[in-house]
Amino acid sequence: MPLIVQKYGGSSVADVEKIKSVARRIKRTAKKGNKVVVVVSAPGDTTDRFLSSAYEITAHPPEREVDMLLATGEQISISLLTMALHSLGCPAISFTGPQVRILTDTAHTKARILSIDTERIKKELKKGKVVVVAGFQGISREEDITTLGRGGSDTTAVALATSLKADSCEIYTDVEGIYTADPRMVLSAKRLKRISYDEMLELSSLGAKVMQLRSVELAKRYNVKLHVRPSFSNKEGTMIVKKGLEAPEICGVTYDKNQAKITIQSVPDRPGIAAAIFSEIAKKNINVDMIIQSASLKGLTDVSFTIAGADLGKALPAIKEIAKRIKAKGVASSKEVAKVSIVGVGMGSHPGVAARMFSCLAKEGINIEMISTSEIKISCVIGEKEVKRAVRSLHKEFGLGRS
Repeated sequence: MPLIVQKYGGSSVADVEKIKSVARRIKRTAKKGNKVVVVVSAPGDTTDRFLSSAYEITAHPPEREVDMLLATGEQISISLLTMALHSLGCPAISFTGPQVRILTDTAHTKARILSIDTERIKKELKKGKVVVVAGFQGISREEDITTLGRGGSDTTAVALATSLKADSCEIYTDVEGIYTADPRMVLSAKRLKRISYDEMLELSSLGAKVMQLRSVELAKRYNVKLHVRPSFSNKEGTMIVKKGLEAPEICGVTYDKNQAKITIQSVPDRPGIAAAIFSEIAKKNINVDMIIQSASLKGLTDVSFTIAGADLGKALPAIKEIAKRIKAKGVASSKEVAKVSIVGVGMGSHPGVAARMFSCLAKEGINIEMISTSEIKISCVIGEKEVKRAVRSLHKEFGLGRS
């Protein structure tokens, strides 16, 4: 009997009617002779509302207590969805992350899954029940509730699919699949029928919101079959696979406005300085993206780098302290930047892709502040106000629109 893991995002369970619709889809899947494990996010904008309340109380809520608060959102979804399944005559049972022992590390609000004890889930599946699991959450060895970060329900679903050796993992969302660009920004954006793990990894890391980066990393590592599908239609969606056939030059254009640029000015140019700077940032559990060091002048250099905009408040005090310690001149920062990127496993065999990208942005009068490249992506940091124009012009330049 095939085992399918299905994940439904917050927009899919935002109200009672949508929950009932999801329940009907799950029942149809089970009636076809499948074992079904369902992972659910908190309803609608519940997580955002909870966070807003926390920050109304204090500008610096303790991360342990933030996790205690946010984890309750998924409990609403799993209980209501399980009730809906019972009302349809479909046996089901709900579990929180801690109840099925989704064990994580202790990094509150960004925890990583260490292991999952699947025995309780398997026991209920043998009874013929649909098992509904709260996404986004787990429990640490210290018995504290933890959460997995934005989009963490995707990671829960892929981790369960891996641990249970599921036949497939279906990610249901409010869009019809993976597109060549954000369809809300680029009306001619085209849905992709297939995309490789590597391309999806780059799109996720560069701002595409359809799937969490860590979930794609996990799927690639364990070769989990991923199928991104729309919640409220029967359209086929997008398959995320090991590799496609002959890859196109570029598969998509994406952007990320959640960026901040930091420059440490007049840094002494000597061995060990970069290590000192970025070791301290790592201790704050902050990921650094692009890094540029200017040419040395009179023994001094500027070091610029980007981080997530949401981490700027946490990062700045530490960075100013580092700058003081290494006798740098000062620190400048800006949140009025964004990252725009083109992605495609085929670009390695197509010379001149970078030149086309830079020329396209130049024609639009868009200044490039930083550049980062890999075998399958090119990213540029630009002004936040230029994002829409940049994405639309690049999408057109590389012929990605519907014909």
